[in-house]
Order: sequence, then structure tokens, then C-alpha cells
Amino acid sequence: MMCLAFAGDPRIERKAQDLIAEIANDILVSTASLWKIVVKVRVGKLDADISDIVAAINAQGFEMLDIRPEHLEALVRLPMHHRDPFDHLLMAQAIAEGLTLLSEDQHVSAYPVAHATGTNGP
Repeated sequence: MMCLAFAGDPRIERKAQDLIAEIANDILVSTASLWKIVVKVRVGKLDADISDIVAAINAQGFEMLDIRPEHLEALVRLPMHHRDPFDHLLMAQAIAEGLTLLSEDQHVSAYPVAHATGTNGP
């Protein structure tokens, strides 16, 4: 989704495009996001090449955000408004790091995390 924003894709919400395009903002991609992609590929829900995705992340100059103990400490304190463990970990990382989470998940607004929605709809 982040790569599409640089191309001005109309599906990407303006606020999200502005956050990504702002030169002063560091764009971090969580290893949890890559892990979720790999899980979807393995169960046949997604056709993607993880090597191509990592190459695109690197080509854009985005930084990888590894999972660290402080993220898990934030995770244990999150309420359970829904059950997606990947979403929970991404929110915990954003909280622990003081970051804004870019997500199209409708459940994110129920959590105490700064966020921007990723899409303008289908």
C-alpha cells in the first residue's frame, strides 16, 4: 500500500499520502507486516513474492521495524476489541515507538494508537 501512495493512487487516503510523502517522516515497515504476508501466501490467500516486496521496501528507502521486547510489553496491555494478532502487534509497535500507524483496518480506531486510514474505499 505504501508504494502505491507514491504513485498518487486514488485509493490511498489523502492524509495517508501526505504522511508518506512528507520528507521529514521516517517510513517504517514492520517485520510483522511481512510475516502476515508470508502467512497469507502459504495458505493460498495471496499470490506475492516476499523477495519482491522486500526489494520494493528497500528501493523506496523505507526502514524495517523489528519486533522488540518493548513492543511485546505494549502488546500485553492492549484491549482485545478484535482477534487479529498481527494487527495487535502493529498497534503495540506504534504505541511503543510513538508512531502513527497506517492501516485500513476498521478496528484500529477502537485502540489508543495514533493512526491514519489507508484507503478511500474499493
